[in-house]
Amino acid sequence: MTIAQDTVVTLNYKLSDAQGNLIEESREPMVYLHGGYGNTLPKLEEALAGKNVGDKLDVQVEPEDAFGEYDSELVRIEARNRLPDPLEVGMQFEGAPDADDEESVIFTVTDIADDKVVLDGNHPLAGMALRFSLEVVAVRPASDEEKTHGHAHGPHGHHHHGDDEDDAGDQFRTVPIQ
Repeated sequence: MTIAQDTVVTLNYKLSDAQGNLIEESREPMVYLHGGYGNTLPKLEEALAGKNVGDKLDVQVEPEDAFGEYDSELVRIEARNRLPDPLEVGMQFEGAPDADDEESVIFTVTDIADDKVVLDGNHPLAGMALRFSLEVVAVRPASDEEKTHGHAHGPHGHHHHGDDEDDAGDQFRTVPIQ
């Protein structure tokens, strides 16, 4: 079967920076619903369209088509007492970038010094050109339920549905690290 609109695609992948340094390699296959559902980067979907099981390809994605340019406005210094204990570098919290912004951002603790904490709301791969080495492992038609929900179900796909509504305001709340 060929990758096209409303197919569920299973991939093995390696992710590297533009210099070829390995960032991540799939331990489990990546599974996504193809066709503009926002389950993977649009440039990857574009490159995968028309491919078949067994096909291998390398795709370079520039920052603007991946996780955006690095935005220094998303770096905040907060009082240590505004965040929970224990606190460590690498922990993540959800909060508003500023008082006027309604959309929340995931902030990562990047430094802790005395009574101050540095929080970075940029994606860890922001500002980087990325190279994906992809291998198509499986392609199947999406079920009606998957199309309605907008994502793949089953092994390595999405399994649950919940209320993702955000009422965090300007407060911080812990976000599970995945």
